[in-house]
Amino acid sequence: MHLKRSKTSKTWPLARKGTKYVVVPSHNLKNSVPLLILLRDLLKIVKNRKEAKKIINLGKVKINDKKIKNEKFSLGLFDNLSLENKNFKVIFKNKKFNLKEISEKEAEEKISKVIGKKILKKGKTQINLQDGRNYLTKEKVKVGDSVVINLKENKIKEMLPFKASSKILFTKGKYLGAEGVVEKIDGKNIEVKIGKEKINSRMDNLMVIK
Repeated sequence: MHLKRSKTSKTWPLARKGTKYVVVPSHNLKNSVPLLILLRDLLKIVKNRKEAKKIINLGKVKINDKKIKNEKFSLGLFDNLSLENKNFKVIFKNKKFNLKEISEKEAEEKISKVIGKKILKKGKTQINLQDGRNYLTKEKVKVGDSVVINLKENKIKEMLPFKASSKILFTKGKYLGAEGVVEKIDGKNIEVKIGKEKINSRMDNLMVIK
């Protein structure tokens, strides 16, 4: 399977000119970026796929505290990338995926958005997160809320409810990567304040980050 450079997501930090074909991500083509591109085009610690495979096979690369064996592995928003003594978090910058260096302690956690839930017996709720994880909880939670995950213990550390005064990140659309504060919630219409500007958006475009 091949992917033409011209057909890649505009969020990938990839020059438009170069080889005709680029690495095909392992999953989630639209909302993620392959590990190879982060190592080669952003961090510039490898020059090609062969060099990337070498450091990956040596066990020097971890994503969300787990060793990865595939340079095609896809990273999404707020995934953590660890390389021996350095740690990075996937963020948006200038409407493209980027990396922010973080501490080893920060790399033990990540935020993910609740995209589905199911009420089970004995007062428990199964929640489905945007990164594919599922958890059982007795906490009150709504679709659109976010959770802080402790990656080492693989459990929810904190709930981040979607409400007025919540700090949010735009994850889609015109304001991709911008941070703001929820001013008002009126059904599906959300009023967000970015600096002095007030914007109407949908919950689908937003993610609670604090």
